[in-house]
Amino acid sequence: MKNPYQIKLETFYERNKRMPTYSEMMKLFSFKSKNAVFRVVEKLIEAGLVAKDHLGRLLPSESFQDNIANVPMLGFVTAGFPAIVEEEMTDTVNLDDFLIKNKPLTYMLEVDGDSMIDAHIEKGDMILVEKANIAKDMQIVIAEVDGEFTMKYFRKEGNKVWLQPANKNYKPIYPTQSLNVVAVLKAVVRKY
Repeated sequence: MKNPYQIKLETFYERNKRMPTYSEMMKLFSFKSKNAVFRVVEKLIEAGLVAKDHLGRLLPSESFQDNIANVPMLGFVTAGFPAIVEEEMTDTVNLDDFLIKNKPLTYMLEVDGDSMIDAHIEKGDMILVEKANIAKDMQIVIAEVDGEFTMKYFRKEGNKVWLQPANKNYKPIYPTQSLNVVAVLKAVVRKY
């Protein structure tokens, strides 16, 4: 399990594409002295998460960088008529950068049920959601409706709000007491 310092370092590294200075770590960890930062850094070095260069600056270790998912981008594939495609390494894609815009507000859930099947979201899929308390009409949301949680399309017409399933076997959900958006869907992940 990751410690809070490691999570803060990874978040900083992902945003800035570099490791923080000791002064920046003081602010990042809410420490009042650099001594406290030095102690944390020593523990991170012992754990093999970071290293130091010849000037004493922090460097991400290989295991630290493995936590930042980079995947090679090899080009395009046609989804129409078959075509000749040559594999060519064009770039790498950092999955965190590609999928996650606000890491502290992002989390994953596993789908249970089939009410969103016509939106191509099936039982067992993993969904990436971002915490939010507002949504636009027709966004897929995680919502609390009358004390229970569900994933549906958020619908709004004038002052009227409801949740719409993506399966004809389910009826729309009209709140009797409350409907609160908790998160907005950002991605669906399915393993084959």
